[in-house]
Amino acid sequence: MVPNTGDLADGVVDLHFVGNATVLLRYGELTLLTDPNFLHRGQYAYLGYGLLSRRLTEPAVDVEDLPRLDGIVLSHLHGDHWDRRARRHLDHAVPVLSTPHAARRLRVVHGFPRTAGLRTWQGFTLRHGRDQVRVTALPGRHAGHPVLRGLLPPVMGSMLEFGPVGGAPRLRLYVSGDTLVYDGLDEIARRFPAADLAVLHLGGTRLPGGFVVTMDGAQGAELARRLGPRAVLPVHYGDYTVMRSPLDAFLAEADALGLRDRLVHCRHGQHARIDATSGAAPVP
Repeated sequence: MVPNTGDLADGVVDLHFVGNATVLLRYGELTLLTDPNFLHRGQYAYLGYGLLSRRLTEPAVDVEDLPRLDGIVLSHLHGDHWDRRARRHLDHAVPVLSTPHAARRLRVVHGFPRTAGLRTWQGFTLRHGRDQVRVTALPGRHAGHPVLRGLLPPVMGSMLEFGPVGGAPRLRLYVSGDTLVYDGLDEIARRFPAADLAVLHLGGTRLPGGFVVTMDGAQGAELARRLGPRAVLPVHYGDYTVMRSPLDAFLAEADALGLRDRLVHCRHGQHARIDATSGAAPVP
């Protein structure tokens, strides 16, 4: 079962790192889930074109034990971000925010009618009681080579702006999605300066032929330097056989860039709290 984290102070996000890129977020009365991946250790995720990858870790929470969700933010439609267990067991009435490519398939094939496809810089607001979150789709690029990009599903990053209904945002949380670093990401910092937390998808995922399709340690540290968030949480590492860049590589690169004091050390299954006034810290 999901642990009871108690009542949250005003303006605080509780983050539960479930595993891979799956994060459970709670702000006031709102509960969100990112990139639902609930395959168990030893099961295979389908990555398209006959490619499979075996999971090496267990999710900290099973899909059947999730709390009521107000929304799901899905960076793209890949088997390690939206798997068969999520498809079968998630509440099909929950709103899903994703790319237009993923939204079409989720509505028509998977039976999630409340899926919204967001173009880059387009936003969508979810509300529950007095609290809301504005989700804005951000640029992302899953591969460097244009031919390979055409073969992979489109990906989006997202900016989650939490606050009171009708009021100004209290907290900004950036989720990178499975992107590589490229100059198009610099616009994020111009439009959304100084996010409170950046959740970075790492792992240095390597496909046959040596193609890298997610950030390795050096790229993740460089993106953190470019965007300048107040705190940085690494996710999406060590969970699948295709991930070749370990967490330690990112920690070393971030340290070399002088980012050590921004890192949030929240491992699989742990919680962290993000506060607009005091920053982010793991929950003991």
